[in-house]
Amino acid sequence: MAVDLGLTGKVVIVTGAGGGIGRAIAQGFADAGAKIVINDIGVSLGGEGGSASPAQETRAMIEAAGGEAVISTDSVADWDSAQKIVQCATDNFGRLDVVVNNAGILRDAIFHKMDPSDWRSVVDVHLNGSFYVSRAAAPLFRKQEAGAYVHMTSTSGLIGNVGQANYSAAKLGIAALSKSIALDMKRYNVRSNCIAPFAWSRMTSSIPANSPEEKARVAKLQQMTPETNAPLAVFLASEAARDVTGQIFAARLNELFLFSQPRPLRSAHSDTGWTPELIAERALPAFRSGLIPQEVSGDVFAWDPI
Repeated sequence: MAVDLGLTGKVVIVTGAGGGIGRAIAQGFADAGAKIVINDIGVSLGGEGGSASPAQETRAMIEAAGGEAVISTDSVADWDSAQKIVQCATDNFGRLDVVVNNAGILRDAIFHKMDPSDWRSVVDVHLNGSFYVSRAAAPLFRKQEAGAYVHMTSTSGLIGNVGQANYSAAKLGIAALSKSIALDMKRYNVRSNCIAPFAWSRMTSSIPANSPEEKARVAKLQQMTPETNAPLAVFLASEAARDVTGQIFAARLNELFLFSQPRPLRSAHSDTGWTPELIAERALPAFRSGLIPQEVSGDVFAWDPI
């Protein structure tokens, strides 16, 4: 017997829906019967420029398949603008049921060379943008005592990556934001979860492919199309996941993952308190086997996608 997702007629905002993962998620919700607000300002990967064309292309695809969608070209990185994104949903469809925070840019640089403007730009779009749009939707969700948030985090923040201090910090912050929303809005039957997506997109297209080995690996990575993330996003916003909140998931081609969240690993006690010397003598040896290795995402997900 097929599971009823309960999304027919629901209204979904998907930020950054002009291409890649956002477009795939918007199409997935439309296929499930939802009405879509396609939010995208059409900028480059680094956040430059601006065009309505990507959003228009997504709308054309949804409408060609019999779906219904409208476009918002307001930026997530501004509080007043985020209010307009939510207003676009209510003005056109009279309601709002789901927010998918997907919009993002990259400004990669080694930490000691990162310009403060690149830090601010990435944090503004990813972390502040997720807060602004979520917060703008919160009064509606609270009043109707229902709603779902799906936020895009990343293994760059959950695990780590080189040259992405701004992106990693923002993405780990999103995980904490999602957990706080889940806790604060549980009383209103509002859910909030995260996805760490894996996909070959413009955000990963810079991976080198020079040697035969690198070319073979990139070919396998290219199998991870943006569409492989959409089913998880649709599920998390659906009635089938009505009791799932405050969690972090990942989708990697045909694999799904549930992530752990920080909890104490080891403990040490001293009746007389601690000195720096005593910590070195007693606590560190007790903790050493539990110290987290300095790995990047590729070290943890070391196998090819299957």
